[in-house]
Amino acid sequence: MKKVLILTTSTGQGHNHAANALCELLKKNGFEYAKHDFLEGSSKLLTNAIIGGYELSATKFSHIYGLSYVLTNNKFINPISTIPFHFVIKRIEAIIDKEKPNLIITTHPISVSILDNLKKHGLNIPIISVVTDFKPHYTYISKRLDAYITGSEYTKDWLVKKGVEKSRVYPLGIPINSCFFLKDKNIDILKRDSYFNILLMSGSMGLKNISYVLQELLYNENKLRITVVCGNNKSLKESLDELSINSYKNKKLHIVGFSTDIATFMEYSDVLISKPGGLTVTEAIAKNLPLIIPFAIYGQETENTKFLCENGYAIKANSIKSINPIVNDLIENEDKLNGMRDRLASLANTYSGDKIIELSNKLIKEYENK
Repeated sequence: MKKVLILTTSTGQGHNHAANALCELLKKNGFEYAKHDFLEGSSKLLTNAIIGGYELSATKFSHIYGLSYVLTNNKFINPISTIPFHFVIKRIEAIIDKEKPNLIITTHPISVSILDNLKKHGLNIPIISVVTDFKPHYTYISKRLDAYITGSEYTKDWLVKKGVEKSRVYPLGIPINSCFFLKDKNIDILKRDSYFNILLMSGSMGLKNISYVLQELLYNENKLRITVVCGNNKSLKESLDELSINSYKNKKLHIVGFSTDIATFMEYSDVLISKPGGLTVTEAIAKNLPLIIPFAIYGQETENTKFLCENGYAIKANSIKSINPIVNDLIENEDKLNGMRDRLASLANTYSGDKIIELSNKLIKEYENK
């Protein structure tokens, strides 16, 4: 049985969700796998700086995070990025020695330069990098990794422009749980009323901005069924629970916290209002669910927004006040909404877990024959 080592870490939950989806896919296809958080066991200073720093800056000081993203998004970042990760390099080496994998797949860009460095010094194992955004940061760039899996041809073209060989980039879709590709025929029966169904998501960190979006939607004159997912933010859920005690004309309001039923919520919805994290976007693509984007963390999410809007998969709300006119336009213009769904369906049709498995087997075989 072939063994795959999956490397991830928790700057947001998207990288972990991709890693978990890979575990599911590999297990289904007869692989043995081991998943490791490559920062686990590192010094508290380093862990707090990377994970805590990301969560704090992304949610509270987004402009600082955005400035950091821009300053580090250049071709000089990877040669120097291994310097503060000396002990992380040793940890990854120890994990590889312990697990003895036939293939390594990483879902986080921080590990790319480390794995590139290990390749440079003799590591003889094929490595795949899963790119979890649609316009990736320069930290993803490596000339030694064997393959990239991306969510679109757009992402592939960007990597090629930055020096990655075209033959090493495979636009097979960011790995997500297989439930997002399932269709529930009963949903259409349940939706046979005159309500327009909106899914409002805050991301895993539960950004408070969605409370302003919800309050604006409650003024909408159309009949709306609004499901709000608050993620891990308990105080946000409690405040919205208080809001939901009241009754609102032509509104059905459902407030939930962290949930594993996102695929069902998406299947039931007509539109998703959310920040554009790479995994959330990919799940929406698989469900052919058009997006309205009222806010985005500056950096990779603003780049994701450009990709989505330029290709007709999403609409950017430039202010909270513009949300209701966008919603009303989609309700009144069913052809416009269906056109977005059709474009999303075309992109989703390029996603293939089977081809990810084919690529994995191909690389393992190539290295065995060296």
